[in-house]
This record gives sequence, C-alpha cells and structure tokens, in this order.
Amino acid sequence: MKKLKILLVSLAAFISGGRLHAQDPSFSQFFSSPLNVNPALTADINGKWRIISNYRSQWIGPGNPYRTGTISFDTKINSNSADNYIDENARLGVGGMMMYDQAMGGAFKSNYASFNVSGNIRLKSGGGYEINGNRVRHISKIKMDEGTGEQRLGIGLGIIYGHKRLDYTKLTFGEQWTGNGFDANLPSGEAGMSTMKPYMSTSAGIIYSFVGVNTNFDIGAAVFHLNKPRQSLLDDDNQFLPKRWVAHTNVESYLGERMVLDANAVYQKQAGASYFSVGGALGYFIPNDEKMMLVNAGLWYWSKSAIIPYVGFAFGNLQVGVTYDITISDLKNSPKRAQTFELCLILRGDGGRGNGVIPAPWK
Repeated sequence: MKKLKILLVSLAAFISGGRLHAQDPSFSQFFSSPLNVNPALTADINGKWRIISNYRSQWIGPGNPYRTGTISFDTKINSNSADNYIDENARLGVGGMMMYDQAMGGAFKSNYASFNVSGNIRLKSGGGYEINGNRVRHISKIKMDEGTGEQRLGIGLGIIYGHKRLDYTKLTFGEQWTGNGFDANLPSGEAGMSTMKPYMSTSAGIIYSFVGVNTNFDIGAAVFHLNKPRQSLLDDDNQFLPKRWVAHTNVESYLGERMVLDANAVYQKQAGASYFSVGGALGYFIPNDEKMMLVNAGLWYWSKSAIIPYVGFAFGNLQVGVTYDITISDLKNSPKRAQTFELCLILRGDGGRGNGVIPAPWK
C-alpha cells in the first residue's frame, strides 16, 4: 500500500508542462478550447453554432505520455438565422463538452462532461460587419462619432461531471513479483482508488466585449468547482477538488486589407499553483472567390515551461490549428527530450453570415 501511496502522491504533485496533472487539464491552444476557459464564452461565435475537437499528446519521449482530448458543441438559441451576428441586442446560448485525460500509459484515467448556458446583452450599439468578397470589415449601422463601437456584457454558468479511476490491469506491484518476473494475474493487495466516486461541480464566468471599426477586444474571468466537490486520489474524505480561477483577454485587429493580428493571454490558478500563457498570431487572407481562405502563424509563451509555435489555416467554415511545445523547463535536460503537440479542429455553422468573418479560434 505504501508503494501505491507514493505513486499517487507523485502523480498529484508532478508538474507537467506548466500544469499540475492532478488539476484540471489545460491546453497550449487554450484559445481553441473556450468552454474549458470560461462558461461565458459559450455561443460567443462568428456563426450560428460551433464544434471543436482538441487533442494533446504530452511528454512523448521521457516516459508514458499524457493524452487529453475534447469535443464540444455550442450554439445560439434565439438569434435570427439570416442575420445572427449583427444587431443582437440580447442572445442566449447553450453548449456542452466531453473530455478525457490519461496518464501513466493509460493507467490513470479521468473523464469529464459539462453543460453550459450563457446570456449576452448589448450595452452600446455600434453596427455590424460588411462583407466584401473574402474580406470583412466592421461598419457603423447607427452613425456615431469616430472610435465608438459595440459593447457587450455576458455571463455563463456550467455544471461539470467528473470521474477518475486507476486501472490496476496496467500496473504491477511488489506482491505480484514471482522471482522470475511480475504476474499481473496475482492479487495486488491494493484498493486505494477502486471505490473513487464521481463528482459534480459548478462553474461561473463573466466577459466584456468591444467591437470597433477594425478591432475586437474581449476580457473575462471565471471560476470552476465553486462547490469544491469531495475528491481524493487516496480515498481521503477530507480532500476536496480546489477551485480553479481563470482570467483571460484577447484582441483581433486588421493591419491592412489582407493581414490580421490575433493576440491573447490567460492566467489560471488552482491549489496554490498558477501559470500564464501569452502570445499571438498573424493571419493572411488568400484571394479566393469561392471560399474565405486564411493562413496564420504565431508564437506563445507558457510561463517557465515552453515556447509554443502555432500554425493554422481556415477554409470556409473549417479551421485547423497545430502547436508544438519547445520545452524550456528542466525537463529539457532529460535523456529523451520531451515532445508535446496539439491538434485542434473547428467547424462553424454558417447561419447566413456569408464568408469572410475573421476566423478567430475563440469566436
């Protein structure tokens, strides 16, 4: 039993790419996993609906990698299908996400499911977007002084279901040593997590947005596990899942007829550990009469952990992003260099918006 406790405590305390693996999973492409950042981002979409799938493989090389995957869907439920992103005085949204997280070669498994609702209201009118070929620009529907725009305030609430378990069939223990090797069919004598119960938790968030003539800006904050559900790696009734605090911001701005800048940052804190990530990408619109086409590339910095190059492209309503973490922590000195990559796929429902809207991952 002592060996299992050491194993589980190490798992809970081990920092992996700037995150505590015992904490909620995080992504290098945090901007492409909005429902995992803030429930108020639910249905904050350039379109009617959105499907996102993320996959992260972390620490390939030094040992058994961590693998995390998600799929999410969110949609507006009260918008005009022919004009769903223009002049919305108030909108409601719903969404859900499923996530899995595996460590120790799949021996330690976590599964999550969440459901979010959001509301968003206009604080000040500033018009909508004008589409010109495969480019879009913001225009004022109601004549205002130069520099004014549309301001919005949104809130979101979420419910999360989680379940963690240890698969003993993928582990061996001292009690299974036969003298000539391990026999996994023998009793392990361990039961530390066999009765670990699922949990339910809650989340809440707020976001402020400004849409100007050529620039969009968002800033928000959220907290997860408000009710601090009981959860322990060692079957300890006195341990709880700590709250996760999040602050985030992003800006997107046209730099010319075909160039756009997307930049963002996030800060997260949970159980006394914290990290931030900040960076941006430049996108270039490729002339195309049929579909909006964009290629982009950028760089992010994950505090004291990694430099993260990003490349992506968008074609019509489909968007793809790929990152590779360049390790700068002490793990870079391991005999087998750690490798981490992520892949994200985004599909947006058109909803009558036409082509040309800036395909920012967080929209």
